[in-house]
Amino acid sequence: MRNESILLVDDEEGILNMLELVLKQEGYNRIHTAMTGAEALRQVQNGSIDLIVLDVTLPDTDGFELCRQIRCYTTIPILFVTARSGELDKLMGLGIGGDDYITKPFSALEIAARINAQLRRHIQYRTSESTSEEVMRYGPMIIDKGTGLLKQNGKQVQCTAKEFELLVFLCERPNKVFTAHQLYEQVWNAFMPGDEKTVVIHISKLRKKIEQNPADPKIIVNLRGIGYKFVPPVGSDSE
Repeated sequence: MRNESILLVDDEEGILNMLELVLKQEGYNRIHTAMTGAEALRQVQNGSIDLIVLDVTLPDTDGFELCRQIRCYTTIPILFVTARSGELDKLMGLGIGGDDYITKPFSALEIAARINAQLRRHIQYRTSESTSEEVMRYGPMIIDKGTGLLKQNGKQVQCTAKEFELLVFLCERPNKVFTAHQLYEQVWNAFMPGDEKTVVIHISKLRKKIEQNPADPKIIVNLRGIGYKFVPPVGSDSE
C-alpha cells in the first residue's frame, strides 16, 4: 500500500468514484474527494496532500482560479482533468501552475500512470536529504535538490514541482540540447501527441523566474528548430 495522499476534485460523483476505485487498485489508500472548490481548498489548507486531480468546471468556482489559490499554499503536483479541450484552456491551465492537463473522455489507467509518474519524481525530491552533491550553484542561482528549493539572488523562488524537476533535469546536463519531445518523455515520463507544448509553457514560466531578461534568455536557450539547452551562468560551480 502507498502512503501518498491524493485529493480528487470534481463535481461529478461518478468520476470521483471511478478514479478512487482505480487508484485503490494501484495501491493508494489515502484518497480524499471534494465536489466544490471551497471544500478542496479547505482540505489543502488543513491536510497533508501530495497531489491534486482537479476538474476545471466546479459549481462554486473556476478550477483555474482554484489552482491559483492552491499555489499560495503548496507546490505539489496538480493535474487538470476536464472536458474543456481547447488550446487556450490548456495553455491557461499550465500557465497558472498546473503540471499536466488531461481532457475528457479519458482513460482511468492513463490518469493512474500519470499520477504515479508525478508522485514518483515529487516524492523523490521531497524526501531526499540535502548533501553537497545535491546543491547546485549557478552564479546567483542555487538549486537544492534535497529540499526542492530554488533561490535567486539569495531569495527563494516559488516554482511548481514540475518546473523544478524540469530545471534540475536541464541543469544536470549543461549545454546538452533536448527537443521538447525528449524533455516531455524524460521529465513527465510519458508522451502524448501535442504535449510538447506543455514543455514550452513550463520553460517560459521558468525563464520569467531565473532569467534577467526572459525575452532574451541566456540560461535556458532555444536553438530554433532543434531544442533547448541549459547554459550555466557566469560564476557557476560547473565552469
